[in-house]
Amino acid sequence: MSRKSVRLVCLGTFASIVLSIAFAPTPKDVDAKSNSDTPARYKLSYAKDGDLIPPLQYREWIYLTSGIDMSYTPKASANDEGSTFDNVFVNPEAYRAFSQTGTWPDKTVLVLESRRASSKGSINQSGHFQSGAVIGLELHVKDEARFPGKWAFFDVANETKATLIPSGAPCYSCHAQHGAVDTTFVQFYPTLLPTAQAKGTLSVNYLKDIQIPAPR
Repeated sequence: MSRKSVRLVCLGTFASIVLSIAFAPTPKDVDAKSNSDTPARYKLSYAKDGDLIPPLQYREWIYLTSGIDMSYTPKASANDEGSTFDNVFVNPEAYRAFSQTGTWPDKTVLVLESRRASSKGSINQSGHFQSGAVIGLELHVKDEARFPGKWAFFDVANETKATLIPSGAPCYSCHAQHGAVDTTFVQFYPTLLPTAQAKGTLSVNYLKDIQIPAPR
C-alpha cells in the first residue's frame, strides 16, 4: 500500500506525519476476548528501542469526544486536504478510575484517532460526517515508572509499532501548561470535565486559562 501524508492535531498545531498503512483494525487484529462483552485488558508492551505495541482494540474502549479542525495556536495551519475529525478513546479501567477520583491512574492510555471529514454523501445536505479509513493515530500514555514526567506521547506507524515522541517536543510543554487534569485536555471531554470540577482536580494552569482563581 502506498504511503500517505496525513495531518494530525498534535497539541498546538497540525503536524504532518507519514503512515505506512491506513490504520484500520479488524477483528483478527484484536486480542481474543472471553464470551463476555468486556474488552480484553490492554497491557503496555515496549520494544527494546522504546517503541510501544499499540492497542488495536481501542475502538472497544470508552469514547470521550470528537473535534474537527482543532488547533491550539491562534491561527491554524492551512489544510489543503480538507477538514479532519479527531476522536478520543481511553482504556476502560482508566475511565472507571477517573470517574471515581477525578484523575488518571497509572497505565492510562488515551488514543487520538483521525479521520477525514466529508460533506457530500448519501442524503447529506449540510454539515460534515466522518468517512474513509483511519488516517492517523496518536497515543498519550501514563507510565509513572518509565517516564520522568509520568506521561509520554507516541505516533502509531503500523499495527505493531508506535514510535515514542521525544520529551522535548512541543506537545509535552503544551499539555503541562494547559491540560485541565494531570496534563491531559479534560477540558475538551464533556463527560469528564464535570467530574474533575466536582472532585477539585482541575489544574492551576487550566484555571488561569479560563480566568478562575485557584481554590485556597
